[in-house]
Amino acid sequence: MDLVTGIGFLAAILTTFGFLPQVIKTWKTRSTKDISLGMFVVLVGGIILWITYGLLRDGLPLIIGNSITLFLVSIIIFFKLRYK
Repeated sequence: MDLVTGIGFLAAILTTFGFLPQVIKTWKTRSTKDISLGMFVVLVGGIILWITYGLLRDGLPLIIGNSITLFLVSIIIFFKLRYK
């Protein structure tokens, strides 16, 4: 793995798992009142575009990182809709 790819993977790990504490907190408290649904919907659009860009550029760190992020953000949106 070259340096650029390594930096990409490190960035993907940090930005992706930045959502994990929110998922865990939401799961434990069942509270989503302070979470903006609009922000997360816009974020999903951006994540989908990053995945598309990664596919078009053959950028594995972008594809993997954003796919995991999309999964975590989807969990938060699910909780937001379920625990209004």
